[in-house]
Amino acid sequence: MAQDWGAAPAQAKPELKPEPKSEVKARARHTCPACGAESTWNPARQALICGFCGTTAPGTMVDTAREEIIEHDLATALRGVPDARRGWRAQKQSVKCQSCHAISVFDPARQSQGCEFCGATKLLSYEEVKDSFSPESLLPMKVSQVQARELIRKWYGSRWFAPNKLKKAALTDTVKGIYIPYWTFDAQVNADWEAEAGYHYYETESYTDNNGNRQTRRVQRTRWEYVSGHLDHFFDDELVPASLGIQRNHLRAVEPFPTNELLPYDAKYLSGWVVERYQIDLVAAAQRSREQMQQKVQAMCGQAVPGDTYRNLRVQAGYSGQTFKHILAPLWLLQYRYGVKNFQVVMNGYTGKVSGDYPKSWVKIVLAVIAVIIVLVVVFGVQGV
Repeated sequence: MAQDWGAAPAQAKPELKPEPKSEVKARARHTCPACGAESTWNPARQALICGFCGTTAPGTMVDTAREEIIEHDLATALRGVPDARRGWRAQKQSVKCQSCHAISVFDPARQSQGCEFCGATKLLSYEEVKDSFSPESLLPMKVSQVQARELIRKWYGSRWFAPNKLKKAALTDTVKGIYIPYWTFDAQVNADWEAEAGYHYYETESYTDNNGNRQTRRVQRTRWEYVSGHLDHFFDDELVPASLGIQRNHLRAVEPFPTNELLPYDAKYLSGWVVERYQIDLVAAAQRSREQMQQKVQAMCGQAVPGDTYRNLRVQAGYSGQTFKHILAPLWLLQYRYGVKNFQVVMNGYTGKVSGDYPKSWVKIVLAVIAVIIVLVVVFGVQGV
């Protein structure tokens, strides 16, 4: 559908409600072939490992021979998702947090004492009206818990304004590994654009200063010319997070997730891990992806305008070949309380990138301000100001 972006000023160049959810289809849990205890996915060894005897389950290592990841036609899916593409393909239990509204999905044997995302204890069993759309690909957890703790510890150490007391605290003992939902979208965009391109030039003008003397100065002028053009661009795996449990700014900060390394979904990767069920459904996610794409198309067309600046950029964009897929991405999450405030730290479980909040030490801030004042006094004193 064509999109008219309307007039723009001169520029320097350079949710819908969550879908209801239901009981998931059962499948045998991953038991240890040696002792019969439950095996869980081990990021460090990239295999199912028994937590009791340490046996590696045969045939559970990551297969480096990539299978094709299926993309689904968006228009067809928006008319209805068949039951065959719903559910987790393993027995799971769901609870909804009454504080942050995140829906956590985990193995039935696990007892949840609190929300994995905000730490609240007000959890209610969540019964779906219909199974959620099945994830068909994922990135397995790659950063181990030991590595996650060390990376978060280093991240804290690099926060100069963080209180020393916080840096010494054993906060990383509470780091938790989770999988969060994403939608990805592909689309071919063909856009026609038109704008006024501005070319700067300079003139010398005369003026009278405050003392009544005549002076001259160079003044920048802009010459405007009508221009137009065409843009062809393919969006590949435009990410739209479907999580409510993770702060959006931190989630965006630890992206991207390398979708070119996705593996076909297999419940073994989730054995022993908590998964967040998507809270933003396909319809809402498709709308968000279109908005993201339109913003990027607008920016790319703006970059294509010749000259030094532009104004009144108008874009007519058409989208075709739109496809999507539902994926799961790994995160390490640290939720803690310092004083009267709650803080959240997020780590990309595949790349190790970290983002988060932390308290600021007012003592360090005051010392920093004093240091800046001293430097300014010394500099201006040397210059004789």
